Amino acid sequence: MAAYELTGTVKVVMDEVTFDSGFNKREFVVTTTDGRYPQDIKFECVKDKAALLADVKPGQRVTVSFDVRGNENKGRYFVSLSAWRIEAEKAASAIDADDDRPPLDQLSPPADSGDDVLPF
Repeated sequence: MAAYELTGTVKVVMDEVTFDSGFNKREFVVTTTDGRYPQDIKFECVKDKAALLADVKPGQRVTVSFDVRGNENKGRYFVSLSAWRIEAEKAASAIDADDDRPPLDQLSPPADSGDDVLPF
C-alpha cells in the first residue's frame, strides 16, 4: 500500500478516546490550500501513534505522512486516514544554529556617504 503526505495548518486536535476494548485513537484536522478552495482533512492516530499529537497545536504548519485505510461493516463502507508521522515546519523567522549572521536587530546602519541627493 502506498504512503501519502499532506502539508497544511492544524485546525483542531481532539481529545484521545479509549474504547471498552482498550483500543485508543486521537483525531486532528489539517487545513490545506493546495486546491482552489481550502480543505479540512481529518486524520486519526491509533494506539501508540496517538503520542505523536502531544506537542501539536492549532495554527501550526505540519506535514503529515499517512496511509488510507478502508473497511466494510454491515454493507456500509468507511475510509480513514491513519497518520504515522507528523513533522512540524520550522518558523520562518527562526535562524538556524549553523547560521553565523547576526540577528537583524544587531546590525549597524550603513555608513553615511554625505550625499543627501535622492536618485530620482
